[in-house]
Amino acid sequence: MTLSHHVAVITSDEQALIVASDLAEDFRRDSAQRDRERRLPLPELDAFSRSGLWGISVPREYGGAGVSNVTLAKVIALIAQADASLGQIPQNHFYALQVLRVNGSPEQQQRLYAEVLAGQRFGNALAELGTKTAHDRVTRLTRDGDGFRITGRKFYATGALYAQRIPTSVVDEHSVQQLAFVPRDSQGLSVIDDWSGFGQRTTGSGSVVFDNVWVAARDVIPFQSAFERPTTVGPLAQILHAAIDTGIARAAFEDALHFVRTKTRPWIDAGNDKASEDPLTLKSFGHLSIRLHAAEALLERAGECLDRAQADSNAETVAAASIAVAEARALSTEISLAAGSTLFELAGSQATLAEHGLDRHWRNARVHTLHDPVRWKYHAVGNYYLNDENPPLRGTL
Repeated sequence: MTLSHHVAVITSDEQALIVASDLAEDFRRDSAQRDRERRLPLPELDAFSRSGLWGISVPREYGGAGVSNVTLAKVIALIAQADASLGQIPQNHFYALQVLRVNGSPEQQQRLYAEVLAGQRFGNALAELGTKTAHDRVTRLTRDGDGFRITGRKFYATGALYAQRIPTSVVDEHSVQQLAFVPRDSQGLSVIDDWSGFGQRTTGSGSVVFDNVWVAARDVIPFQSAFERPTTVGPLAQILHAAIDTGIARAAFEDALHFVRTKTRPWIDAGNDKASEDPLTLKSFGHLSIRLHAAEALLERAGECLDRAQADSNAETVAAASIAVAEARALSTEISLAAGSTLFELAGSQATLAEHGLDRHWRNARVHTLHDPVRWKYHAVGNYYLNDENPPLRGTL
């Protein structure tokens, strides 16, 4: 995986949003075709990397823009609106950078942040099949001289196929989880393109196999401890997922508007020769627009809460951020599914035609919203407000 030859330097929140908007216009153009053909977005990712957007969360003291989490979420939502897979691919990249922020040593931060600003992409190898719970890990990290060896298999490794480093959750000899930033070209490391989901088809969320892979000690960062004290690692992961779903919802809504304005459907009442005057259609768009605007507002509010928690991380600020993000995630889950489903209802059977590609929004939402069960978000939110109970410290709330 080669690096981009030239990477732009983004210096402000405003610049990040402008660059993301411009890129989104380009990414939207062939989004339906990439989904239909499962064409991996290699040229698009190269442009994405060269834009400088993958480095916008790097703190200013290390040469990055240090943008707010409000801006980061908006950037991801803009890209996901254009192409939901492209919106998800950098999610674990920013997640790994957050772990680096809260647990990395100054040397690790300086070195790995510099790689990101130079255009490197980080993937992930976190989830595993066959464990007792979704949080358990069996991939082993064993000492070997001045480094370590990794043995194990991962799945749902979004972004690994496109990455130069693959942050990997491993269990050391003391049964403590660490995060190893493994170079993609390491001997014994295999990335398998076996992702076959019917949505988010080009995320590259396949398997990663580690066959006695060596990793330098300086590339291993404490991981478990990020959830043993109040940190922003969990809510940061979740706000990015909420942004992806919000972008999908906005894309489905905009496509539904365009379809109804430009297409004729036989089910319109005989007395209404325009779809835009059909009362049921108007009701559908009114219902969708209100919930979509609410989801976008909650996403921005969640980013503001996360910014406060990042500036001063303690039990109260992190709990408030986690709950605000859970609220945004719950509504973004529902509106992304509702917008995709309503598009089917308004477009009828034409929505399933390959030439339109309108079915991809529902498929993308249905697959991505399975990431973390929304029912537990409602549970945590209710427990927080009714019983003053802070949510658990984990990355899947």
